[in-house]
Amino acid sequence: MGSIPRSPELLSAMADFECGRLDAAALAAAQDKAVKETVETLQSLGSPVVTDGEQAKPSFLTYPLAGLDNLADGGVVIPYADGHERRLPLLTSGPLRYKTNAAQYLRAAQQYATVPVKQAVVAPSALSLLYPPDGIKGYPREQFLDDLVTEAEAEIRGCLDAGAHLVQLDFSEGRLSLKLDPSGGVLRDFVALNNRVLERFTEDERARIGIHTDPGADQDSTHSLDVHYAELIPALFETKVGAYYLQLASEPDPERVLSVIAGHLPPDARVFVGVTDPIDPRVETTDQVRDRVLQAARHIPVDQLGTCDDTGFAPFADDRSTSRQTAFAKIEARLDGTARAAELLGTA
Repeated sequence: MGSIPRSPELLSAMADFECGRLDAAALAAAQDKAVKETVETLQSLGSPVVTDGEQAKPSFLTYPLAGLDNLADGGVVIPYADGHERRLPLLTSGPLRYKTNAAQYLRAAQQYATVPVKQAVVAPSALSLLYPPDGIKGYPREQFLDDLVTEAEAEIRGCLDAGAHLVQLDFSEGRLSLKLDPSGGVLRDFVALNNRVLERFTEDERARIGIHTDPGADQDSTHSLDVHYAELIPALFETKVGAYYLQLASEPDPERVLSVIAGHLPPDARVFVGVTDPIDPRVETTDQVRDRVLQAARHIPVDQLGTCDDTGFAPFADDRSTSRQTAFAKIEARLDGTARAAELLGTA
């Protein structure tokens, strides 16, 4: 989906940089090495599309903000089922400007890729949570959202212009919003904001943009798995993209979820269903993946169906709950199981 666990060497380099024991050039060299190893390993497994593994991102969520001086602690808390939390920063003054654009990660991966590269970006709906509840003097929320839409458009367009196979919006906050606001009002606001950005692209460009949703995955825990997909999917499929990436392997009732997907999937879109669970330490077998694909194919037209991992393996850089070896083994199982299913479905 996006993130691959960082290598011990990269994690050590990141810690040394934070403590001042390593300079920026040395950290960049360690990140570049990790990107190269990630891309080359994915290609060696036979992946037809690769990512950079988010090796250089501090997290899937906050990477555009790294280095900004108009942020403070004390933002929105993301609570996980095991009791740990992640917290967003708060914007202290305007204007909002991205410090880092994901196109730089894409270009770094393309140096080593011989197959197409997909690029993950944070959804603007997630970054809308940066604005403080009490407001910012001289910088109204409406202006903040206008700036956010402009920044998000520029990032996506930069990735498309750089040759991304597809740009994937990470929308983990969608399912969480229903836990925090069961009325669905926040979810509808999130979808509307993301569509403000997407409406700036042509139909052909939106065919190269997708959205990924899950119940969170951090340190082997989730934040909203107890919210049923039936509450999310109708609004999610109103997002104006060409591809949807949905966590499914960890769902307790995948048949029901697939029925809901089938009832709402736009006719011109593709849906990629999760067939491996990054939180489960057990590596799926090829047969398990094959059977999950065949199950999905009973509900979704084969020409609209693809597979993915449920979510990233380490969306926050400090998450060491899954090893690189396990992540790559799960990806290999996904590739092999999907190929087996494709043969049986006559699409190989």
